[in-house]
Amino acid sequence: MIPQQMRILTIAQNVPGPVAVARLWADGATILKVEPPQGDPLERLSRSWYDELHSGVRIERLDLKSTGGASALRSRLTTTDVFVASHRPGALARLGLDADSLRRDFPALRHLNIVGEVAHPDDPGHDLTYQARAGLLQGGLPATLLADMIGAEHAYTAVRELMLDAPGSRRVVGLMDGLAAFAAPVRHGLTTPGGPLGGGDPAYAVYPTREGLVAVAALEKHFRARLYEALGLPDGSDLSTSMRIRTAVEWEAWGTEQDIPIAAVWSCSSTEPE
Repeated sequence: MIPQQMRILTIAQNVPGPVAVARLWADGATILKVEPPQGDPLERLSRSWYDELHSGVRIERLDLKSTGGASALRSRLTTTDVFVASHRPGALARLGLDADSLRRDFPALRHLNIVGEVAHPDDPGHDLTYQARAGLLQGGLPATLLADMIGAEHAYTAVRELMLDAPGSRRVVGLMDGLAAFAAPVRHGLTTPGGPLGGGDPAYAVYPTREGLVAVAALEKHFRARLYEALGLPDGSDLSTSMRIRTAVEWEAWGTEQDIPIAAVWSCSSTEPE
């Protein structure tokens, strides 16, 4: 657990910073978040998630481009252990909030900045473009903000590690950098369209049913044999027609009875399967 006296001041907006800071608050840290006068964009995009992530966070709104706002922020840094930002380095430097500028007045302050990519931190981007560059999009919008959520985990870990480092230490977390390991199945052709786990194996696929979608994952030989034997089909047969005879929920129950990994596809925004 983080000591109660650990104090974090964050100006990080959107997803990665707030997610990481919410975890740090849950660990026992004291959090002050400074937002611009118009607030964090996440509040407008998803008020419920914003409220969830900020339930234990004290929020102040300051115009950091103004003399008064900049002065107010610096006064709060005098009682801060870790400063967290999610800005391009050029923007932080213009605000005088880059690690080098802050070190002159706050030599003990630890500094974390979340950027798009460590090698090119001033390039613009968002989760969608990072996933696109990593090869993780297959013709549509992603179901989750993968780069942002991985980046949040890395930011959380970085703050924990900063508290073990010497005062004045700094870290940079890149959202694009965090996707590298997760893109490996695509790079090696495992999950690309038509790949072994990308639609090339009928026993490992998603199918429309009489109602909803069902995921079939009979990957191992014993699951595969059991699946085709129970359906009365030759090994390797397409399952599209067979899957239409039951609903997704019924197929899930059938899979449990047969000891075969089958699951209805559920939507996070609904209590009904897709």
